[in-house]
Amino acid sequence: MALIEAKNLRKAYGELLAVRDVSFAVDRGEVVGFLGPNGAGKSTTMKLLTGHLRADAGSASVAGLDVADDPVEAKRRLGYSPEGAPAYGEMTVREFLRFAADLRGLDDAAERVRATLDLCRLGEVAGQDVDTLSKGYRMRVGFAQAVIHDPETLILDEPTDGLDPNQKHEVRRILKDMAARKAVIVSTHILEEVGELCTRVIVIARGEIRCDESREKFLARGADLNAVFRQFTA
Repeated sequence: MALIEAKNLRKAYGELLAVRDVSFAVDRGEVVGFLGPNGAGKSTTMKLLTGHLRADAGSASVAGLDVADDPVEAKRRLGYSPEGAPAYGEMTVREFLRFAADLRGLDDAAERVRATLDLCRLGEVAGQDVDTLSKGYRMRVGFAQAVIHDPETLILDEPTDGLDPNQKHEVRRILKDMAARKAVIVSTHILEEVGELCTRVIVIARGEIRCDESREKFLARGADLNAVFRQFTA
């Protein structure tokens, strides 16, 4: 059973058809790079998969649970970090993660907060208000709330956008450490993520999937990945 599955997803905003019959499945151990230019339908697809938007047609499931029919149980199995990694800025990092743990009803909330601070290397800023953090740390806090309950599935929307090279390396390190046990989708427009992190590549443009193949096959298309990307998205 695929841990994440989209079947003929469709979503329109008025006259704009943002997602057009998108279908794919992600198994445990896969890190899927969901690539596309701005406005391609990446974020809308992520919101459909996580149940934050209701599809006009088709279905999405997490760990075999339909996100529309069984949203609460599906979200128990899911970690989601939306674009921009929003958080309550007046809380300290530790308070925010404790809030996230309590919302999820974790019995060992204090231990999960401690472990997640260690995993995401946030210990040195644990006592700071989220609003006082650099963008890189705020993004990492958003990632931390997505993994605090150790979910089977992770959906991350632009998790390294705007980070410096060291911060990108750190986020990728964390993902690689946990990838074998989970199904992961990373929405991004950063092509270097393919070689550094992903095991598979899906390219979307104008709401349609243009490419779905292994990292090796995608990289073999040519040394200039920007040209390959343009070929699929033009």
